Amino acid sequence: MRKTQLSCAIVAALASTSLAAQESEAPAKLETIEVTATKRTESIQDVPVAVSALNGKALENLGIDNFQDYVEFLPNVVFQGTGPGQNEIYIRGAATTQSNIMLSSVQALQPSVAFYLDEMPVSMAGRNLDVYATDVQRVEVLPGPQGTLFGASSQAGTIRLITNKPQHDVFSAGFDTNIAFTKDGEMSNAVEAYFNMPLSDNLAVRVAAYNDKQGGWIDNVRNVPGEGGYIGSAVVIDRISGGPLADPVGMDANRITNPNISSKSEAAVVSPQNDALVEEDFNDATYTGARFGLSYIINEDWDLLVQHTQQTLDTEGVFAYDPTIDGETSALRFQPDENKDEFGLTTWTLEGRLEKLDVVYTGGYLDREIDTLADYTGYTNGGLFSAYYVCNHYDTPDNAADERCLDPTKFYKEDTSSTRTTHELRFNTTMDTPWRITAGLFYDEQEVATVGQFKIANTEMSTFGFDNLQRTLVGNEGINSDGGPFPSEVSFINDITHTIEQIAVFGQLEYDITDTITASIGARWYEIDDIYVGSTSTVDVTRRIRAFGTLDPDELAAVGLDPVAVNAAIDSGQLEVDLLDDNGVLTVDDTIFKYSIDWKVNDDVLLFANYSEGFRPPVTNRVGGGLATNQSGKFENFRIPVYSTTDTLDNYELGLKGDFFDGQFRVNATAYYSEIEELQTSRFDPTNISFLVFTDNVGDAEIKGIDADMTWLATDDLVINAAFSILDTELTRINEELEGIAAGVGSELPYSAKFSGNINARYFFELEGDKRGYVNGSVSYTGDRFAGMIMDAYVMEDATALVYGRTSGLKIEEEASVYEGVTYTDSNGEVFRGGRYVQESYVLANLAVGVTNDVWKAELYIDNVFDERATLNIDTQQFTPKVVTNRPRTIGLRFSYDYY
Repeated sequence: MRKTQLSCAIVAALASTSLAAQESEAPAKLETIEVTATKRTESIQDVPVAVSALNGKALENLGIDNFQDYVEFLPNVVFQGTGPGQNEIYIRGAATTQSNIMLSSVQALQPSVAFYLDEMPVSMAGRNLDVYATDVQRVEVLPGPQGTLFGASSQAGTIRLITNKPQHDVFSAGFDTNIAFTKDGEMSNAVEAYFNMPLSDNLAVRVAAYNDKQGGWIDNVRNVPGEGGYIGSAVVIDRISGGPLADPVGMDANRITNPNISSKSEAAVVSPQNDALVEEDFNDATYTGARFGLSYIINEDWDLLVQHTQQTLDTEGVFAYDPTIDGETSALRFQPDENKDEFGLTTWTLEGRLEKLDVVYTGGYLDREIDTLADYTGYTNGGLFSAYYVCNHYDTPDNAADERCLDPTKFYKEDTSSTRTTHELRFNTTMDTPWRITAGLFYDEQEVATVGQFKIANTEMSTFGFDNLQRTLVGNEGINSDGGPFPSEVSFINDITHTIEQIAVFGQLEYDITDTITASIGARWYEIDDIYVGSTSTVDVTRRIRAFGTLDPDELAAVGLDPVAVNAAIDSGQLEVDLLDDNGVLTVDDTIFKYSIDWKVNDDVLLFANYSEGFRPPVTNRVGGGLATNQSGKFENFRIPVYSTTDTLDNYELGLKGDFFDGQFRVNATAYYSEIEELQTSRFDPTNISFLVFTDNVGDAEIKGIDADMTWLATDDLVINAAFSILDTELTRINEELEGIAAGVGSELPYSAKFSGNINARYFFELEGDKRGYVNGSVSYTGDRFAGMIMDAYVMEDATALVYGRTSGLKIEEEASVYEGVTYTDSNGEVFRGGRYVQESYVLANLAVGVTNDVWKAELYIDNVFDERATLNIDTQQFTPKVVTNRPRTIGLRFSYDYY
């Protein structure tokens, strides 16, 4: 059994190959896992594609127990995000700026890596389903495009979590317990249990349940302006709002940090207070859930499996610290942060035989509910209407000395429901012929329905009715609420329904040219409809998108657009609308291919070469076609794309899989070259453009790299495993509207290091009786990585110094002499340079010692032995940087028992 999140298991799976010594007098050999990476059951060493896999026992033997530790043992995979349930997956460096978590539900940017629970795809942009990995059979990771067999979200790779199924021949049961203590943090504890029971010769049931309370280690500290705390800055508010304040510099001179100012009522810029929210170790996470499986053998040719997984993930607090505060475990939050993520997933699989065909029909239904409450105070330092919402200059037009910027405290509240239904029918030939065919049909319908409420305005001000807003939505088609009025303090509302319908036909033909050489070709035709409807409190989104589909002048004018200007933008190629029909539905269809040839040199060595294609479909933008509010500099005549275009990835790779020295040493290595065209990215820049978030195409990129993992059975008692990834990523073309804003041609893609690697050793020793002991040690290294695609780090650092009274101290790499993403100067009157934050390199080490007799096991472990505080992610979504870090040194005890 496994005691950790899905994310953890995935990282372990990529980190090494499954290890097991044979219990016989013959020399021990490395175990080979059976995988279904090509939708056929085959030995991992015989599959002519790059694939990593670990079975459940090997996952447990790694001795790593939590999310952040597992992340560090994935050389070619990155989990980037802001905490449990809020992460995206990137493989082999194919990454861009991450979706804003608070807006990912409305942004609709599709993930580049597909994540499967058994046969069901469960990926979601910005919020991948965080399935707790209990009672796991194995994890498979397929880097590189897998679109011919696994579809649209498999552009850069596919990750599959395969659970244990009911067994008909044996009763078994077991449990795991875990208790851990984190340095300067709370205690964590977990318990899991399972049982498998045959009910008859043809019917069996399996149940697994779990509860894991992961204690916090980050403190929400009291805000103390002048000591790294939040002061607030009229200069920042003024420059991002277009300069409405008369004397922002003078206002900043009269903040609470001025010795002559003794109370917030005297301050020209009010600093927020959080005394009532101060709490130690406030970033808790609790996973609770169960999985039920029922297997029925219909006859000797057909069987049916039905499973249901139910899970709740509750988190409090944040998993990032504020770098302006001393130490690396302190955050400043001015509103409660809570996230409840609950899902129910029902899947079914019918397998059988028809003459010479294996037939599989599989389907699933996912129902997910997300309720989020988050501090949104950071909008004050980045939002275009910041001064309008918090400063009283409209009330004091004749007396600038009375201008004040009031309490900036804000919150965001989200209620998102998502459903997904899939059906797949596939056939595998089983004849004893030199050719084999896998073919199938696939249908997928996803719907994300979200209502997001933003409390932005200071409700003390009554000039614009901020004390009693009672906002309503502009439109009503496609909305999920009653349209309002909403609570009096809510300033802005998103109410969006986004539906994606996909049909596909896929197939793969393999042909044995000789006894040792096999060639294959795969193809997938797909058609995707993207339906984006709803409304905000300022825009009828349904009507706006439909107007771009019809180009009806009256409809364009009705949604606030100039029909002549819009048609001119379309004629010039600035805007594309040809994929939209008259109902505003975006439709795209295409065919992608995969070609492969492999040579079985001998029973132990396989060489292969592949070409494969992957894609992400276009994404409709909520306020597409809008003209930039700021019409100066880089933003002159700029319009938001109505939709981002498809980005594609073409991949070429050469691979080796081999067992050497009588099965004592294994090497699996792949060299690859990938080309990405029209790379999609998230953009969030309300400073200059009239929107909250949209998706754009950055340009083109290329990626070159080598992945390798090695396993050495040094003795019958010592197993050593190592893995590494070498990456060379480069932007080769930048779209004109992003020149000087995004990193330039020749720059690296974000989030992935040039080199990452790890090594793990496990040593067994005999004890009295039937017991044996073991020691497990592991070390991982992750190199420097850039944070995001946009070169706005110097802008954020200048804002940080003004708002907090000190800089973050984070490393920035300069990439341009001028950053064209803003049209104002820094606090010294100088033009901003362009640069990105660097997530600096780190080394993590883990150690475990245990005793087992194969029925029970007791283990003492230390995660993060040297108490390294790694920079996992520099989060800039709040307009000043926050640092997501790993759990400090944790010492724990595990005990498990299995009855067969």
